[in-house]
Amino acid sequence: MAVSLSTLVEEADRYLGSARMADYCPNGLQVEGRPQVRRIVSGVTASQALLDAAVAADADLVLVHHGYFWKGENPCVVGMKQRRLKTLLRHDISLLAYHLPLDVHPEVGNNAQLAARLGLTVEGPLDPADPKVVGLVGSLDTPQTALAFSRRVAQVLQREPLVVCNGQPVRRVGWCTGGGQGYIDTAIAAGVDLYLTGEASEQTFHSACENGVSFIAAGHHATERYGVQALGEYLAQRFALEHHFIDCPNPV
Repeated sequence: MAVSLSTLVEEADRYLGSARMADYCPNGLQVEGRPQVRRIVSGVTASQALLDAAVAADADLVLVHHGYFWKGENPCVVGMKQRRLKTLLRHDISLLAYHLPLDVHPEVGNNAQLAARLGLTVEGPLDPADPKVVGLVGSLDTPQTALAFSRRVAQVLQREPLVVCNGQPVRRVGWCTGGGQGYIDTAIAAGVDLYLTGEASEQTFHSACENGVSFIAAGHHATERYGVQALGEYLAQRFALEHHFIDCPNPV
């Protein structure tokens, strides 16, 4: 079956509530392709590798978490940006991208999807007083060591995480997928035993050690693979479309 591009985009925008959220990039349709959609290819980032795979799969639309046109970037269409856009336009493929709306959605969001895979019970936002903080806080059903939990993370995400253990049992966990290491102090204030995100900065280690919490950096790409898959499946089921998630490996 097929659905019009405009209908699919309207539903994705509505479902994610993208118009209500300020962001660092435009959310929604970033590049317009053919007017009818039958096959969706999803991935974390609209890299050249993903676009080439979408062309090979005869996709009508590419759905990603990390799209284009970020605030502060060079707006000139040259080099890598030119090659990427040329690929989409030459093959009449649309690009649909959602950044923060896909982080915070309570069902298909990156943080909600990661929690489900890691066995975390969501209690609420990492900082209820600040909606710009996109992380969550929750708990494990059974307390365990940070090392034991890190092994679960490694098994689920299929990569070895960076782990800082303080030796205390872990029950209460804070997390933010992607580059959320800057929220570690917010997580500490929320009373977590462990904070998990994708990346780490030099000062993250000291914040964790000096405040007696454990810390896991499990990979920006690795922690954000699941939201776009869930959104792609939602749209595919909603409109009886074909959907394929393509994971282009990224060690960061």
